[in-house]
Amino acid sequence: MLIAASSNLAPAAPAQPLRIAVIGLVHGHVDGFFKASLKRPDIQIVGIAEPDRALFDRYAAKYALDAKLYFASTHALISAAHPAAVLVYTNTRDHRAVVEECASRGVHVMMEKPLAVSYADALAVQRAARKAQIHVIVNYETTWYASNKAVHDLLRDGALGDARKVVVHDGHAGPKAIHVQPEFFDWLTDPVRNGAGALFDFGCYGADLMTWLMQGAAPDTVTAVTRQLQPDIYPHVDDEADVILTYPRAVAILQGSWDWPFDRKDLELYGATGYVKTVLRDRIDVRLAGEHESQIRTAAPLQAPYDDSLRYFAAVLDGSVEDAHSPGSLDTNLIVTEILDAARTSAKTGRTVKLPLQD
Repeated sequence: MLIAASSNLAPAAPAQPLRIAVIGLVHGHVDGFFKASLKRPDIQIVGIAEPDRALFDRYAAKYALDAKLYFASTHALISAAHPAAVLVYTNTRDHRAVVEECASRGVHVMMEKPLAVSYADALAVQRAARKAQIHVIVNYETTWYASNKAVHDLLRDGALGDARKVVVHDGHAGPKAIHVQPEFFDWLTDPVRNGAGALFDFGCYGADLMTWLMQGAAPDTVTAVTRQLQPDIYPHVDDEADVILTYPRAVAILQGSWDWPFDRKDLELYGATGYVKTVLRDRIDVRLAGEHESQIRTAAPLQAPYDDSLRYFAAVLDGSVEDAHSPGSLDTNLIVTEILDAARTSAKTGRTVKLPLQD
């Protein structure tokens, strides 16, 4: 994430709102998007592509969506509505096909995490995006945490010394326990459409943050252990995942779970001269060299356009922000997918996997 401008005020809405389309409605985060964004002046929703008309009708009734927004396919939507960009809420397996279709039509893409179900698919996304010169951004909730930005800046500025160990915790009680939508549960628990279970659903957060903290460096090795602690609920995928990443002078431990009693998304970073822990979205617990105890600090608020996924997306598209090596960038998420693919292989074989993977 690049350093933001000095003002913390959101920029004025552009004279012409960004023409966006929604691709897919099976990812439960689309509900939050509709709830928060339907009346935003900086965007115009010009179409929604979803093969399941009944699912569209359900959201249309809930949010008073115009039936004219409906299209049965991405191809039909782009041909008729001509969006400048799309937001993707499909299952993860379909990300590749959506990007390839959008790239062939010159349409930019922002998708919900993770990028892909395999490293091969991630590379295909990269090829399509480069050929068409479109932007592809991966949206993580944790990108918009001021606490994570504070950790990044402390490490970048040398306040912690070199990173030695990072431990990232991401999880909740599981899709069933938190009552996700049935269409969301259906593909989250499918190893083909999700890539795995908790390993991909939550392991991606830690892989993303670690790659960002390491300034785009990939680990040397990946070792993973996954378990099914609730096989009666999740018979086909893991619900518990632990991943160890090794770097020349650092180690990361990524913990992803569908078995924890409470939601958790935080990290601990131990450097050569100090440590920092995130506390929810907006605070950090930090101890630096020469200090006798740690202190809870409030993280500096994120500044526009780095405080909101849609503002950020628009800023990337108009050229006012360069997306290289951010948490959501394609470069970062190629490494994230490589880590996840290697972790899946490691968990299956019981062996450590060395990177880079073969193309």
